[in-house]
Amino acid sequence: MNLNLEARRFLRSTHSGILSTHSVRFEGYPFGSVAPFVLDHNCQPVILISNLAEHTKNIAANPKVSLLVFAGAEDLQANARLTLLGEATKIYKDTDAELRARYLRYLPQAASYFDMHDFAFYRIHIHQARYIGGFGKMSWLTDVDLFSGISTHNSPLANQESAIIEHMNTDHTENLLNYCKHFHKVNATHAQMLGIDCDGFDVEASTENKKNILRFDFEQQIHDAQSARATLVAMANTAKP
Repeated sequence: MNLNLEARRFLRSTHSGILSTHSVRFEGYPFGSVAPFVLDHNCQPVILISNLAEHTKNIAANPKVSLLVFAGAEDLQANARLTLLGEATKIYKDTDAELRARYLRYLPQAASYFDMHDFAFYRIHIHQARYIGGFGKMSWLTDVDLFSGISTHNSPLANQESAIIEHMNTDHTENLLNYCKHFHKVNATHAQMLGIDCDGFDVEASTENKKNILRFDFEQQIHDAQSARATLVAMANTAKP
């Protein structure tokens, strides 16, 4: 697997990071803060932040930001990490119902924020990235490198996502459980699909002790409900006990 695809798959598997902005209060200093995020269908991170937050004030003055995402805290130096450089732009949660629904499937604890008028979505438009996959495996990537092969702008998948998810969670829960067991060796008691994109899909898997979001990568990209169905059926056949 080339580093471009490896880095994108790594990004797809993460949902929180450290957001660094240019401090307004202390000019010249970077300001870091924790940042849960959800990727949109163009693989751009979307964050929900308050207008009163320090990082939001910083973004208003200078939209250039950095987002560091990493896997696991047990050995940070050995594990993969990805630093994204881009510009944060405000979008309005009331103008994109599908984005709001997607965000809340991954981060349902944020539901109360939508009742507060000072919260808004910001999308980070990635321009450059630094990926470190392990010792001796690292590279700078442009946005073209990172998103090589993605043709989401003309894909109907984003508009079809909610219907696919509803169908899988209503009619194919057994398949979801089988996916978890076969591909991740997780014996889940409950599983529900959270999102699907051209590269794969995410499932929240519940066990007796905890809930995990499991990432399933497709071998070949999908672009619509028809290709999604064919791939999911093939995976179901493979995962049958």
